[in-house]
Amino acid sequence: MNLLDTNKVQELENFIFKRMGNSGIVGLSIAVIKDDKIIYKNGFGFRDFHKGTSATFKTIYCIGSVTKTFTALAIMKLHEKGLLNINDPVENYIPFKIKVMGEPVLIKHLLTHSSGFSLLGYAQVTLGAVTGTYEKWYPIASPKDLLMFMSGADEWTLAKPGEVHAYLNEGYILLGSIIEKVSGMPYSDYIKENILKPLYMDKSTFREEDIMNEIDIAIPYINAENGEKVATRYPYGQMIADGGLMSNAEDMTKYIRMLLSGGTLNNKKIVEPSTIKEIMDTKIKIPEDPIDGESFRYYGYGLRIKSNFYGHKLVQHSGSVYGSSAYINMIPEKNFGLVILANGGYFLQDIGEYAAALFLDTDPFENPYFKRGEILDSLTGTYWTFRNTSNYKIIRSGGILQLQSSYGQRTFSTPLIPEDIEGEVKTFKVYGIDATTPIKFMEKDGIMVMIYETTLAKRT
Repeated sequence: MNLLDTNKVQELENFIFKRMGNSGIVGLSIAVIKDDKIIYKNGFGFRDFHKGTSATFKTIYCIGSVTKTFTALAIMKLHEKGLLNINDPVENYIPFKIKVMGEPVLIKHLLTHSSGFSLLGYAQVTLGAVTGTYEKWYPIASPKDLLMFMSGADEWTLAKPGEVHAYLNEGYILLGSIIEKVSGMPYSDYIKENILKPLYMDKSTFREEDIMNEIDIAIPYINAENGEKVATRYPYGQMIADGGLMSNAEDMTKYIRMLLSGGTLNNKKIVEPSTIKEIMDTKIKIPEDPIDGESFRYYGYGLRIKSNFYGHKLVQHSGSVYGSSAYINMIPEKNFGLVILANGGYFLQDIGEYAAALFLDTDPFENPYFKRGEILDSLTGTYWTFRNTSNYKIIRSGGILQLQSSYGQRTFSTPLIPEDIEGEVKTFKVYGIDATTPIKFMEKDGIMVMIYETTLAKRT
């Protein structure tokens, strides 16, 4: 498929517009790359809702955890040069003395989020403090403070290092400290001099002062419960190696083109092709079992991998800083990639995978994510009994439907566990303490009907 095809572009843009409306995304920028060229770029919505200014291809956002791909690339560049070894213990480089089940954590364990630690929550606390959305507070201003925060974390472990993938933002802050120790440069300077400048990513930075006078910069927003768009701020500071890079779609296309080209762009070599291959190779399985039993998830070095995306390997990563979100994906064998940036909302992966499916000339709704989501959405709504004497509400929460009913002043909410949702009759079960109850949905004479226990209800 050529994304310049008018019908495909319209399909993608309609999907984006609908998704933005459903999830509260204020503004969004997107660019798609094929064979080292940008074949589609656009901006949607507002970069500044209160001023009424539009998002563009060049609008700057914080890319959140997509920053981890830069940190991983920097570590591998230092490894490539022999200045560190990813098989070394972390404590060889920084004062990190915590053992996990008696074993040292190696650099490669931090790269793959397989240190053995459980979620520790530093990012949730600090981002919550920045945006005013979290009650808990810890004064974590620097990697040194983080090491104090992590004291006692040896009692919060899941497995020995290298055995289990468990996402750990703290690990990438530690990797940033290792980069500083080995290179003798501040982390932000090392990334700038060794990645950003050679790729001419001139609008990408970690420093507020570098972009404070930029006009085309997105205001980060969080969505209040009443739907209000509340402006917040970006997490500038020292804790940046896990998610602090500011960039735009134009710059990120250069970065993706370099990754797809084996580490070189416009005769500027960032790393060797073998290093790019190493970064994108599967290292550890992510504990997410696909419903279709086919597309397993893995983690490489700073990148997530889907093993079977319409028969291809999909390399991707997402990020969010409570007000700004980012997503990149690549299909290396097709020399295809894309970037999506947004302010407000959170989850951009579905838009990215939808666009990638269109590029592959496949029906996005053959993907279980879209197929099941469409089915579940088709069942939501309010169902009324005879003469509207009572009602049930069916709402979607992620991959599960919830049945809400009222009795007097009390409201009950029950998850519906899918049994068969692909036939003409969609069947679920409601689990009680010692029994299950079937619930069925079917269409009769153009009206969706629900049968629950001994009750028939119709959606209006």
